[in-house]
Amino acid sequence: MKKQFTHIDAAGNPSMVDVSEKQNTRRVAKAEAVVILGKEILAQIKSNELITKKGPVFQTAIIAGVMAAKKTHELIPFCHPLALEDCQVRIEVVKTKVVITAEATITGKTGVEMEALTAASVAALTVYDMCKALSHTIVIEKVKLMSKTGGKRDFIRKK
Repeated sequence: MKKQFTHIDAAGNPSMVDVSEKQNTRRVAKAEAVVILGKEILAQIKSNELITKKGPVFQTAIIAGVMAAKKTHELIPFCHPLALEDCQVRIEVVKTKVVITAEATITGKTGVEMEALTAASVAALTVYDMCKALSHTIVIEKVKLMSKTGGKRDFIRKK
């Protein structure tokens, strides 16, 4: 059977997916974003000097990611408003990269992958915004869904 877009009705118009008949299940989604920083920024991170006038870069990015996850339905058309039960954003420096992982959890009728992806993306954008005064060579890449469970089709990305 050919896969179809879920947000297009029979007449070809955009439409919100009806989840009213679905059962509540525990749903968890994990997303990742990678930010490549320049050498001078990494040197400041290693010497614990990465605090800007806007605040500490990584802590601010974590807060921004969680806030964004909670507002996902306001950013993406037809995305259901969800009462998130948990959203964790973690940041790890790996060689020349900052790896941002976001995990969102809900007990509900629809998945939380858009919330996890939004959290990771906005956290990455926040790192960029707060570090751009030091270098414009920063690159955000590889924003991707790593896993989702609890729905009709679970997914785990192979590394």
